Amino acid sequence: MKIATVFIALACLLAVEVEGQDRALKGRCLCAGKGVNMVLPKMIKKVEIIPASPSCENMEIVATLKGSEQKCLNLESKFTKNYIMKALKKRIKLKEPLAV
Repeated sequence: MKIATVFIALACLLAVEVEGQDRALKGRCLCAGKGVNMVLPKMIKKVEIIPASPSCENMEIVATLKGSEQKCLNLESKFTKNYIMKALKKRIKLKEPLAV
């Protein structure tokens, strides 16, 4: 009877300890390394900008290509900077109210 009581007490303590642990995995970034410097724009289906977070300290830009392949873009490359700037300008133009 004493062994069963000790086992139950240890199981309860273990459950409390596991429940209290942080679930975020530290250092789990989508991109390993710097990423590619260029992708053909006509092959890009979607671009996601993923801000830094507790699970990854780096901002990441992931391009989903036609065919569902994903490529990480190098944040420092001229292509990436130009592509993002063009996308932002296009988005700003779409949000401007029409002048009457």
